Parts: sequence; structure tokens; C-alpha cells
Amino acid sequence: MKAPRLLVAWLGLAGWLLTGCQTPPARPARASTAAEATRNNCCSLLHQLLDEQKDVSLLRFIKREHPDVKELVKRIATVSGTGAKLLEELARHDPSLRLDDLRLPSGEMATREAIAATKKKELLGHSGDEFELALLLTQTEALSYGWHLAKVASENDSQPERAKALAGIGQDMEKLYHEVFALLRAKTR
Repeated sequence: MKAPRLLVAWLGLAGWLLTGCQTPPARPARASTAAEATRNNCCSLLHQLLDEQKDVSLLRFIKREHPDVKELVKRIATVSGTGAKLLEELARHDPSLRLDDLRLPSGEMATREAIAATKKKELLGHSGDEFELALLLTQTEALSYGWHLAKVASENDSQPERAKALAGIGQDMEKLYHEVFALLRAKTR
């Protein structure tokens, strides 16, 4: 009786993790400049993504991957957790950097919810090589998005040190993106 409850709990956790594309509405930003508003919106979306990605490696408890995929997913989770903490630290030191500016148009929010539901179904409905392929595809999308959010946030930050830190998060995401892409290409040959 204990095993089914554990499975249900893990499936619930996986469902929560895989709905990462959903974005709740947020308060409008009160930024002093357009660049600051762009930076805050990008940092908020980036923080949300990284905070969700830090838990992606928990899928290993309900799905099995090959060691190469497992290690890469663990690194993605670790780097994402580190990036989320860095953004929180930056925001603690500067109240103008807000991580709650998740404004998106209603059509974008509805589309993200539809994508999240499809991805959840694909990931939980597959196993073996099909699961790994679906997982790697979702990771290329998430990492590319994170890389570009960090890049735009960096380009719109007026503080050189923080801009450098944001660019660093983007470079980490870009590097992982290329690693996932290379592994995906190797697995599909």
C-alpha cells in the first residue's frame, strides 16, 4: 500500500515540475526606466525558470535515464539552483531589482499552460529512449530560453557587476544548451 502512495506523490511532484511553463499573473512593474522594466521582467522570468529547473533532476526517481542523460540533467539542476540563488542575492542587495515582475499577455500565459500540459503528458507517458528524447528536447527549449532571458537582462542592466553576473548565468545556460544539443544529436543518430 505504501508504494502506490509514493508513486502518486512522485507523479504529483513530476506534474508540478513539468508545469513550469505556466506563469501566474503579477503586479505591474514600477521601474524607473524602460531598460529597468525590461531587466526586471527578464530577471523575474529567468528566476522562475531556474527555480523550476533546479528540480528537474527529481524526475530520476520516477523515470530511468542512461547515465549520460542523468549526469547532464543533474548538472542542469545544480546550475539552475545556483543561478536562482544568485538572482535572489542580487535582488536582496538592490531593491530596484524585482523578481516578481512576471507580466505576460493572456494569450502567452494560455499558450504556456497548453505547452506545459503537452510536455507533462509526453514525459510521463514515455519511458526509455522516448522519455530521454522528450526530456532532452524540453531541456533544449528551457536552456535556450534561460540563456536569452539572461542575455537581455544583462544588456538592460546599468550596473556593470550585475550585468556581468547576469551574462554569466546566460553563458552557463548556453553551455548546457550546447551539451544537451550534442547529446540529443548523438542519441538520434
